[in-house]
Amino acid sequence: MAAPASAPADSRSRPAVRDVVFVDGVRTPFGKAGSKGQYAQTRADDMVVKVIRELLRRHPELPAERIDEVAIAATTQIGDQGLTIGRSAALLAGLPKSVPGFAIDRMCAGAMTAVTTVSSGIAFGAYDVAIAGGVEHMGNHPMGEGVDPNPRFVSDKIVDPSALIMGSTAENLHDRYPTLTKQRTDAYAALSQQRYDEALRAGKITPDLVPVSTRSEQGWGLATTDEPPRPGTTVEALSGLKTPFRPHGRVTPGNAAGLNDGATGCLLADADTAAELGLPVGMRLVGYSFAGVEPEVMGVGPVPATEKALRRAGLTIDDIGLFEINEAFAVQVLAFLEHFGIADDDPRVNPWGGAIACGHPLASSGVRLMTQLSRHFAERPEVRYGITTMCIGFGMGGTVIWENPNYNAGGEQ
Repeated sequence: MAAPASAPADSRSRPAVRDVVFVDGVRTPFGKAGSKGQYAQTRADDMVVKVIRELLRRHPELPAERIDEVAIAATTQIGDQGLTIGRSAALLAGLPKSVPGFAIDRMCAGAMTAVTTVSSGIAFGAYDVAIAGGVEHMGNHPMGEGVDPNPRFVSDKIVDPSALIMGSTAENLHDRYPTLTKQRTDAYAALSQQRYDEALRAGKITPDLVPVSTRSEQGWGLATTDEPPRPGTTVEALSGLKTPFRPHGRVTPGNAAGLNDGATGCLLADADTAAELGLPVGMRLVGYSFAGVEPEVMGVGPVPATEKALRRAGLTIDDIGLFEINEAFAVQVLAFLEHFGIADDDPRVNPWGGAIACGHPLASSGVRLMTQLSRHFAERPEVRYGITTMCIGFGMGGTVIWENPNYNAGGEQ
C-alpha cells in the first residue's frame, strides 16, 4: 500500500549532512578605483580569471573537471561584471564547459554569500568541490551605477534617505553610539594601517596575491601589491581630514575603506573529497547566519548576525579566538567590539589590519577575510574557533564561524 501523502519520506533518501572545508583562497592585489588606479584599463572578469587560474595552478592535485560549481559575486552586475560572471569567468579561465557557474549579489557580503551558498550545496551533497569568490571594479562601475530605488522607500517612510548613502549610515551609527567618538575611530584606523604594514613586512600578505597584468597609457605593467595602504598614518594626520558625509561629522576617508578594484576566490570541498584528492584543509565550516537591521545604521549588522550564528552553533563569544571583521568603516568595527566587550586594540581582531588599509572592493571582501583567517589558523594551533563577519548595505550583517583543523586541545587558550 502506498504511504499517505503526509507520511515522512524514507530516511534512506535523505543525504547526510557533510563537513565543508575551506581548502585555499587567493586574491588580486587591490587597487584604487579611478582613472589613475592600477586596474583602470583592466576588465573585472579578467581579474576573476586570474584568481581561478591561480587556484588551479596552486592545486594540480585537483582535476578541473571535478569542480562542480563556480559562484562569483558582484554588486553591480553590468558590463564586464555581468553576463552571469561565474559562468563566463569559468569559460574564460579554461575550465571544462561541463563546469557550471552563476552570479550572486548581497552587496558587500557577495563573496561571503557565494561561499555560504555553495557550502550549503556541498553539505547537502549537490557538490563535492566548488569555487566561490567575488569581484568589484568600482572604477568602471561606481557604487549605485544603474540603480533605481523605488520612490516608496522614502515616500512611505520605509527607510530614511540616509540609508541609501553608506557614509551617512556610518554617521548615524556614531549618533546611535555616542561613546564611539571620532578619536576612537581615528585611533582604530591608524592601528589598521600599522598592523597591515607590519604583516606586509613580515611576508604575511604577498603570498596570497595573484599578480595581474595591467595596461595604461604608459604601456603594460604588473600589479603585485595593494595600492590603498598608507603606511605611517598617524592619529594626528587623520584628525584633520574633511568629513564629506556631514559638516563637522566623524566619518572621513581616513577612518573608512576607500573605493577599490579587486577580485577574490577560494576552493571549498566536502571533507571526504578533500582527503580523496589530497587537498589541504585550511578551515572547517561550523555555521553561518545573516541578519537584518535598520538600514539607517547598517554598520551594526554584524552584531545580530554573530549572536544568531553563535546561538545556532552552541557557542559563545568567549569561544572565539580570532576575528576577521570587514572594516567598511571604523565605527562599524568598534560598535561590534563594544557590544561584545572587546577592546578596540584587541590582538585577536584583524591581526594583519583590514580594509581601511588594504581596500574593500565590495563584493570581493568576504573571501579576503576567510583567506586571512585560514592563514592565522595555520600559525595559531591554540585557537579553535574564529569568525569572519561584515556589515552589508541596506541594513544587514553576515557572520561565518570556522574551526581550526590544526587545533591542539593540549594548547587550549
